[in-house]
Amino acid sequence: MFYNVFEYKKNSSSSEVTPEGIYLARRRLLTGAAALALAGGKAAPSAAAPAALPVLEAARNARFSAAEPLTSYGDITAYNNFYEFGTGKDDPQRRAQALRTHPWNVAISGEVETSGVFTLEDILKPHPLEERVYRLRCVERWSMVIPWVGFPLADLLQRFRPTSKAKYVAFTTLRDPKQMPGQRDGWLDWPYVEGLRIDEAMHPLTLLAVGLYGRVLPNQNGAPLRLVVPWKYGFKGIKSIVAIRFTERQPPTSWNIAAPDEYGFYANVNPAVDHPRWSQASERRIGAGLFEATQPTLPFNGYAAEVAPLYRGMNLHRWF
Repeated sequence: MFYNVFEYKKNSSSSEVTPEGIYLARRRLLTGAAALALAGGKAAPSAAAPAALPVLEAARNARFSAAEPLTSYGDITAYNNFYEFGTGKDDPQRRAQALRTHPWNVAISGEVETSGVFTLEDILKPHPLEERVYRLRCVERWSMVIPWVGFPLADLLQRFRPTSKAKYVAFTTLRDPKQMPGQRDGWLDWPYVEGLRIDEAMHPLTLLAVGLYGRVLPNQNGAPLRLVVPWKYGFKGIKSIVAIRFTERQPPTSWNIAAPDEYGFYANVNPAVDHPRWSQASERRIGAGLFEATQPTLPFNGYAAEVAPLYRGMNLHRWF
């Protein structure tokens, strides 16, 4: 069962002193979200002109920066899977602009010492933002290279002091059919839910993203908070997060419930494990011409050196 974020009462104080630079970056993000809300969420034309969204102060993290050509801002923001707004790749860009991303609350619950409802400002404090260039690989065989802005998910989760029973972390997307017309159809059991094993969630590569290309995250890309797990297929990167729950048992996840033979809980990029309806051995970068060659899919999306030890001894054909 997943909980309504308004059922919690905050039981912890936010008394930490925030450095000025982090405070200003956070205020830019919140001000940008508020401005979009006051304008009816229409950052016209946000998908075509990144200048329409506020700048975020974020230093490039050279340790986590794929040395590959970036996918264009236009392609990143115009070709999306965000089924809450429809099944077409251009549906999110067309339909997500009215989504109200401020105010925004996130409920923290489960096997933690500190639980409650936290505002977007609470969530961002006191984390400095950084830019990381990550590959994103979709189970549909397309890929992108995206300069995300965010901070390590581990930094946030550790603030809530998980107990020894916390073996997994579950995430829930906003459920609001009035704002999210795709949720009016019942082909998925809304709200969208995803999960990670806690060591995956705490891995240094796992990012809580609030922006891309140095600006506030566009609505169609999962504003105001989304998960980025670069060695997994894109459906693990849950968008517009409103709840984080620490659990002792593996949580159910939306695509694994809907089609367990096609979408496993782990969803690690693995060219040796085909989707039942197509091969995963190759991929095509978004923006490449139809006649340009595909490229081989890399194990763990190219991040094997960092994450393969997490799965030592596991049968990755069975635990796909």
